[in-house]
Amino acid sequence: MSTTSPLFQPVIRSLLETDLYKYTMQQPMLHSMPTNQAEYHFVCRNTPAFALAELQAEVNAELDALCELRFTEDELAYLGAMRFLSSDYIDFLRLFQFQRRFITVHTHGDSLSVVAKGPQVHIMGFEIYVLAIINELYFRRLALAQGEGAALTEARARLQAKIALLRDYEHAGPTRVNPFEFFDFGVRRRFSGAWQEEVDATLAREVPQFFKGTSNVYLARKLGLTPIGTMAHEYLQTFQAVGVQLKGFQKAALESWVQEYRGDLGVALTDVVGMDAFLADFDLYFAKLFDGLRHDSGDPVVWGEKALAHYAKLKLDAHAKRLVFSDGLDLPTALNLHRHFADRVQTGFGIGTNLTNDTGLAPLNIVMKLVSCNGQPTAKLSDSPGKTLCDDETFLAYLRQVFAKKTEFTA
Repeated sequence: MSTTSPLFQPVIRSLLETDLYKYTMQQPMLHSMPTNQAEYHFVCRNTPAFALAELQAEVNAELDALCELRFTEDELAYLGAMRFLSSDYIDFLRLFQFQRRFITVHTHGDSLSVVAKGPQVHIMGFEIYVLAIINELYFRRLALAQGEGAALTEARARLQAKIALLRDYEHAGPTRVNPFEFFDFGVRRRFSGAWQEEVDATLAREVPQFFKGTSNVYLARKLGLTPIGTMAHEYLQTFQAVGVQLKGFQKAALESWVQEYRGDLGVALTDVVGMDAFLADFDLYFAKLFDGLRHDSGDPVVWGEKALAHYAKLKLDAHAKRLVFSDGLDLPTALNLHRHFADRVQTGFGIGTNLTNDTGLAPLNIVMKLVSCNGQPTAKLSDSPGKTLCDDETFLAYLRQVFAKKTEFTA
């Protein structure tokens, strides 16, 4: 459908409709690496119910609409009220508009190829919008085939079951030293924007003692929730390609973050080259400056125990730190992790697909990852199978060697 048709309702309603960490990563890159050139690729990791190539025309129309959006003054005022976003960055956003020539959509057989290539500060934001667009178009078609309202009826029943589970947990005891708190991290793989809004509004109304915010800045503003987010893999991976020694890229990334935010946004992501390699770089200096750590791959209990052992080795009080879990969680898993850790450390749980796309229809496992920067490959050596996205086997082998990663599971 043409974007000029009165019937066309774009998936993305505002440039705020993305994860907070896209802004918090873009700001330091604008300040310290404004000339970076980068490339991001869309990948579907599982088998969809129909060929994603069939969505090409619709995705192109949605991207055309996205590239027409600008921030409003009210939206800029909202962002500017966040103490960690600087006035010069808000001025940059005032002028910002996506350039259509930096993103292309092609098909390869049944597969859909989306590539963003250009100045990193101008293209890095495409990721969340592209994923939300593809996911919503895909599930819109599946839901239509299933029958009017069936998916949402099931989704509402499952949401009520989650709320009941939380209320049972509240009264089950024993009371833990640190409370159970969770957040919505589900922009990119949501069933639809309208459903994510219903989920967040329902949770905020029914279980505010547990539900503490959303990564979706648009919904945070609209519903009066706390926007949640710090950094993602692309931020650390960028430092593999900006002239620092590869062995020291994590330290360089963490130091850049500390200098940018001066105590704000203090949760560090740990799994770009694996937890063991991260902890080798996360010395007393960083452990004191960062408020906590985020888990996004590998066994969460093993990871958490390693984190607590590291804090103990550094003679730091873990009760003053926070472990955030965000790897494919559902509520039962999150509650079990809370039981395991909450008497020893603060916890937080970012739940995505299981909150915003739990409809009975099989979810897509889609990502859009940074694959190169300044003409050099970048990669993640994950602690989970199936999560390494890099076509350059030579670079992967070198990265494994540098960080002594004997068993690599591919991001």
